[in-house]
Amino acid sequence: MNRWRNYGLWTAIAALILLVLQSFGIEIDVGRYNDIVTAVLGVLALAGVISNPMNGRGFTDTKTQDYEGQ
Repeated sequence: MNRWRNYGLWTAIAALILLVLQSFGIEIDVGRYNDIVTAVLGVLALAGVISNPMNGRGFTDTKTQDYEGQ
């Protein structure tokens, strides 16, 4: 369930929505779409619904591990 709280996931879903709309021939002002998505994701991050990548975790769901030597 924590994957749904990931900021990167919602950014990817927003990009997918834009691509799907464009593939159906709907013309979208990309600059305005970007502003709307950024605002919505910012509000969701402030509300605690999704995680904020500024907390040092980036777009990962788990702690990063050092894979050298494994």
